[in-house]
Amino acid sequence: QDVFTQHLAMGVTVETLTPGDGVTFPKTGQTVTAHYTGTLSDGSKFDSSHDRGRPFQFTIGTGQVIQAWDEGMAKMSVGETAKLTCTPDYGYGLRGFPPVIPPNSNLVFEVQLIAVN
Repeated sequence: QDVFTQHLAMGVTVETLTPGDGVTFPKTGQTVTAHYTGTLSDGSKFDSSHDRGRPFQFTIGTGQVIQAWDEGMAKMSVGETAKLTCTPDYGYGLRGFPPVIPPNSNLVFEVQLIAVN
């Protein structure tokens, strides 16, 4: 099984860990359902939908989430698991998200795209 890495516009890299259906990609305005675990670049976990026992839902392409998710998840197909790695400008920026995410942090998310509606 090949690992496929796709570089997007500045700020986010998508590395496919498990391929999806290759057909169903989210479009702006659709509701995305996904499970994720977010870590800092040192590997320490700061958030996970798995810990809450339910996937996360948001409307893609509308700024409800960080730019890394809006752009990175748009490149994923349903069923895909990928690692999204983002620079601060596509995450929480210079301010971070105190006290959980330090200022100017690179972030890594392992994301599973469950559904698109």
